[in-house]
Amino acid sequence: WAVYSKPVPANGRELWTLFLQCSCITVVMGGLFYNWMFASLEYSWHLSIAMAISFSLLLLLSLFLVHPARCVFSMIMPTLGTKQGRKLLLSTCIMIVVVNITPNIISNIKTILQVIKCICKNSSESLLNSTALLETASWEFGDAIQETVHSIDIYRPMNGHFQFSLLKNSSLIYQQMHLAGEKIGRDFLAVEVLVKDSVRVGNKLVAGFSMLYLCFESTWYLKNYLTNLRFDNFYITKKLERLAVDRKAAHLLVDSSKNLIRPTGLKLSREEVMLCLVQAMLLTVALMLMLVVVAMDHVAFSVADTAVRKAAQFSMVPVALSIKYSAKIGILPFLLKVLQLPYEELPLQDFERSYHHYLIFSSAHCRISPPTPPNPSVMLVVGLVFCILYAMVFLETYAHRLCRKIAASFFESWEEKRALYLYKKLSRKHKE
Repeated sequence: WAVYSKPVPANGRELWTLFLQCSCITVVMGGLFYNWMFASLEYSWHLSIAMAISFSLLLLLSLFLVHPARCVFSMIMPTLGTKQGRKLLLSTCIMIVVVNITPNIISNIKTILQVIKCICKNSSESLLNSTALLETASWEFGDAIQETVHSIDIYRPMNGHFQFSLLKNSSLIYQQMHLAGEKIGRDFLAVEVLVKDSVRVGNKLVAGFSMLYLCFESTWYLKNYLTNLRFDNFYITKKLERLAVDRKAAHLLVDSSKNLIRPTGLKLSREEVMLCLVQAMLLTVALMLMLVVVAMDHVAFSVADTAVRKAAQFSMVPVALSIKYSAKIGILPFLLKVLQLPYEELPLQDFERSYHHYLIFSSAHCRISPPTPPNPSVMLVVGLVFCILYAMVFLETYAHRLCRKIAASFFESWEEKRALYLYKKLSRKHKE
């Protein structure tokens, strides 16, 4: 670390040590950068390789030749534990949820629609088949009527048959249902593709912006550290303790223990605690939104599973058509009634039959994809990521302290000036 944080290597041995350190860091960061672009951001492998090689060469030259660049790069690591690092991790979590949970929800909704389509198709087909039953009954009933007419020698040009035209339109109904099912499938596929593409593009933009902001935040911290003696200067450092002991003013640090904290201690100031609580509340809102998506996945699976099971348990509905027909003939019944003479009606034809049919709502021939249960590994990953995010909320303060220690190790002479400034400030307050 002494060689890495030194502005200029003292000899050839330190120069080669520095080059070896920068080369190792570059190889590791290049591999992580390639994996991040290819696996997480889903860029093509050749573009990811080209970007990783360019990034590695640029990083090697910057680390090896520019001393402040090494300081900024070193501060990027703890800065990942701050708000920008949480944004990167949160965007990765959103990508995991969208890529794994959203297609599962859409798949279960498709299953529900397939069940509805199957029920509609089978019920309409069964209902159309019932018209054949009516047609059979009507023809047999018409034959009975014609036999009755022909049994008496009275010519009547009548046809007792009914004509049914419903069966002629069955193919049109099936075609319309098929077209409607295909349209719904295309609409769902378009929505799925749109959601995936939108989230993928948004994730790339957020990731790129977050990485640039990480570099900017580290540079901004170093710039303020080197130009403003008051910036982030309220720590009891070893240089400050040594300065107070040399000037026999150790009591200044004891009297100011409420306002100053040790950079290596676990104590948090009141402002730091409040900031952590606010960040934790914002993170809880994001967690609630994630849980809503996860709950939708479970609800969609539960509804799809219930629909598939209930559709398979639908019983057939029996339909019975009963026709009872009786024909009699009387010779001049009106005249016999007027004369009050007895008369008899002669039976000609009796027709009594029953026709049975079953309405079917489901069939084993329906193509219904089984419902897809929620992936427990996705839930585990999301839970683990949010545990890390909550831990990062409270570790952010210590990440800032680590950034200060890194800057102090790279610019020791400036750290002495900052310690002297803080000592004079404490002395002035003590005298007042």
